[in-house]
Amino acid sequence: MNKTKMVYFEKEDILHLTISEEDEFQSVEISPNITLELNHNGEIIGLEIIKASNFIRDSILDSSQVKLMQIS
Repeated sequence: MNKTKMVYFEKEDILHLTISEEDEFQSVEISPNITLELNHNGEIIGLEIIKASNFIRDSILDSSQVKLMQIS
């Protein structure tokens, strides 16, 4: 059964992705605005993106530019 949930907090511009309903044991900041949430076994159970709108916009633009460069 898929337990993945995504919640966007518009006022704070935070995107939270939950992969599992397990308890969070620790979190690891992998970049200034991205934090992974881990269970007791060190497995990823969630992801939080701060300034999510910028992150998504930039990811789409980067991906599109790479595809355009491959076409050229």
